[in-house]
Amino acid sequence: MKLINNARYLRRRFWNVFNLSMSIVATLFGLFWLIWILWTTVRNGAAAINIHLFTGDTPAPGSMGGLRNAFVGSLLMIGVAVLVGTPVGILAGTWLAEFAQGKRLGSIIRFFNDILLSAPSIVIGLFIYAIMVVPMGHFSGLAGAFSLAILLLPVVLRTTDEMLTMVPGTMREAALALGAPHWKMIVQISYRAARSGILTGILLAIARISGETAPLLFTALNNQFFSMNLNEPIANIPVVIFQFAMSPYHEWQDLAWVGALMATFAVLVLSLGSRFLIKDRSPR
Repeated sequence: MKLINNARYLRRRFWNVFNLSMSIVATLFGLFWLIWILWTTVRNGAAAINIHLFTGDTPAPGSMGGLRNAFVGSLLMIGVAVLVGTPVGILAGTWLAEFAQGKRLGSIIRFFNDILLSAPSIVIGLFIYAIMVVPMGHFSGLAGAFSLAILLLPVVLRTTDEMLTMVPGTMREAALALGAPHWKMIVQISYRAARSGILTGILLAIARISGETAPLLFTALNNQFFSMNLNEPIANIPVVIFQFAMSPYHEWQDLAWVGALMATFAVLVLSLGSRFLIKDRSPR
């Protein structure tokens, strides 16, 4: 009997060590590629950072320039996308959490939102191309902003729904028992309790859309010159990186690397900001 127990112990210990070792190896394997990608981006991008990067526009082949027009174009489209998608996502998430609990319609909307959340971005770009670019007869920054807004919306909706659902029902019942209207209870109680989580979802959604290239190729395209007219093709960082990285010109390739570095830094800042909000929201 003792030998049987020892054999079982040794077998369990072996599989425990084996599984733990494989988990560590898999983690190190993933971290190796991540660190390699980040190091390559920093090494190639940092060398091209200079004052002309923020004061000059994308250059002609074989000449020096910067990414001012691409930075401004990306900020404009992301700003419009946030202004369009955030209110819709928050209101829709509020309806799901506060009015559609246990209802079949709410379950259906959540299901389709999950589908939209995982939909390839190129499909969203083709959709906006069909309903906006083709009828308008030209590419535009506005079409690019709406494609980004559709990508942002399901993230904000899902986060708002989950954060409001986590608010204890006793807090709602206390407010309603004191005679507060339902809308005021949502604004004063639910939103205040879930605001950090909702803001975190918005930051994560911005981080997601800031690097999207495929939908912008079908909507905003690109513009070599500085422009703030959203009714015309407009420069943006993702498409500039895509086009310049494949070019045979050394100056363009350097701009592609530094553009990738700036995009990575922006996503890192947004991710750290969301982590800080989550940590600040955690109970002490």
